[in-house]
Amino acid sequence: MKNIRTVLLTATALCSISGAAMAGTLQFKGIDAPTEDADKRQVRVSTSVTIDGKEYPLAWHTMARAGQKIGEKEFGVLTDAKGTPLYNIDGTPAVQDSADFTSILPVGSKLFSITHFESRPAAMYISELKQDADGNMTPISTRPVDFSSVGGLWVPCAGSVTPWNTHLGSEEYSPNADEVERARTYGQLDDYMLPMARYFGVDTATAPISAFKDVFKPYNYGYPVEVKVTNENGDTDVTKHYAMGRGAVELAYVMPDLKTAYITDDGTNTGLYRFVADKEGDLSAGQLYAAQWNQTSDEGAGAADIKWIDLGHATDAELEVAINLGAKFSDIFDSERFDDDGNCPEGFLPSNAEGRSECLKVKPGMEKLASRLETRRYASMHGATTEFRKMEGLAFDPDGKRLFLAMSEVERGMEDNIKDGKYDLGGRNAVKVAANPCGAVYEMPFGDDYVVTSMKSFVEGKPHEYTDGPYAGQTCDIDGVANPDNLTFIPGYNTLIIAEDTGSGHQNDATWAVNTETKEMTRITTTPYGSENTSTDWFANVNGHAYLTTVVQHPYGESDEDKLENPEDARAYVGYIGPFPVLENTN
Repeated sequence: MKNIRTVLLTATALCSISGAAMAGTLQFKGIDAPTEDADKRQVRVSTSVTIDGKEYPLAWHTMARAGQKIGEKEFGVLTDAKGTPLYNIDGTPAVQDSADFTSILPVGSKLFSITHFESRPAAMYISELKQDADGNMTPISTRPVDFSSVGGLWVPCAGSVTPWNTHLGSEEYSPNADEVERARTYGQLDDYMLPMARYFGVDTATAPISAFKDVFKPYNYGYPVEVKVTNENGDTDVTKHYAMGRGAVELAYVMPDLKTAYITDDGTNTGLYRFVADKEGDLSAGQLYAAQWNQTSDEGAGAADIKWIDLGHATDAELEVAINLGAKFSDIFDSERFDDDGNCPEGFLPSNAEGRSECLKVKPGMEKLASRLETRRYASMHGATTEFRKMEGLAFDPDGKRLFLAMSEVERGMEDNIKDGKYDLGGRNAVKVAANPCGAVYEMPFGDDYVVTSMKSFVEGKPHEYTDGPYAGQTCDIDGVANPDNLTFIPGYNTLIIAEDTGSGHQNDATWAVNTETKEMTRITTTPYGSENTSTDWFANVNGHAYLTTVVQHPYGESDEDKLENPEDARAYVGYIGPFPVLENTN
């Protein structure tokens, strides 16, 4: 079974770059925002799509729910480093409702799907799929992927499928190594880290902090994570790509040159990165760059020219050695405080990464470790912009030679020196735009070398306080996007797909289809109370059918918890909209 998805997307890109691409027409039948309780508890999707003048029916298909028995295993149960299932205090299996990116991977004559779960410890499950003649996909077996060789898996969020047909996941919200090194009690640690102890069999309620620090190595986490299905048995190889840098990796996306990857960074005071591999199809070694925003407009969410700061070359292998030898923050940096005028002592450079203002000096010979194990801090020290807020998904438009990037919130470091400079001390205060809690999507054009040269607002959410009526309490315009998160693009049809991760913005998160020529937006899904729409991805041709995947994460878990009536309804959904016909308009 050939990975036609890759061939199609690459061919589309080449046709576009040669100037031969002509856009077809694609229009989903829109759905309204739900106003009744029954609709607010459902996964609702567009019932049809019209492609080049012909209408096709659509439906939502649930492939799996968290905790579902598939073959011999329960989907989404966490395991420890030995592969033993973990259990809750009440004795029930520790099932995660945080399913996120889900790939579809043809391997030989079989079809597999990999789903990762956004938790600590985290999990990935590989499922074999059965595909019928009508294109309906059903999992027939599942099992967890073993990450014990790389210290376990930490908070994987979004992801992508590489052009060579591997699952490229992520590790978000990397733990602060300085904090871990300094801590002498559990109370001095961010408690976000502590659940990872279960993976190593450490009970933080009874074990001393030294036992936790013996097994929890912060530099093990925060990287793009690649999983290859090596054969039709579903065996897997896992790799953390240390050479691509460490941060709150939302996702890495590989361009059609098979070498360039863009890496987004979630959280507060984060950066945007570009990695160029030494070899095609091999992310284990290469050059890393960090974006510098040089603002050209403060209108809306802003616009800027982008300069790239070179962070140097590295390989996975050399960094793995340092990590395994127990590299610590104090091995890499000296640190000092700012003086009363906000300046660093001589020999120290300022950093405002991660919402922390610091004066840092790289110790002799530690530049490579600093660039990869403390990527944000090192980038900030060298003039890159680490002022972004809630940077999320990426989508590649081969027709328009551009990327789209979601910023779920435009706030904090992106504003001009707010809160007495809390987010700008130690930085350049490069981004100076008005706050927009509803977020924005940016477009980033590139040349034939896939190097982004600028960035400007493309679609923005519109704050709107609804005080009464069916949308009372919602804070973003109901007919616009609220906190855009994951993105995908349908080549040949000028269609950008935007999935939301919003709390008060919209009570029920939506997915939108956006015509990138007219910017007309069509709501194509809404999901149950308190859930997040994740993992939207377009699979152009899987054995003669196309799919728009999506995952409904943590229903009733982010808001409206009081509306949960049946605990079963809180289980995550993994599924897709479709099947679609294979779209012919690619050149």
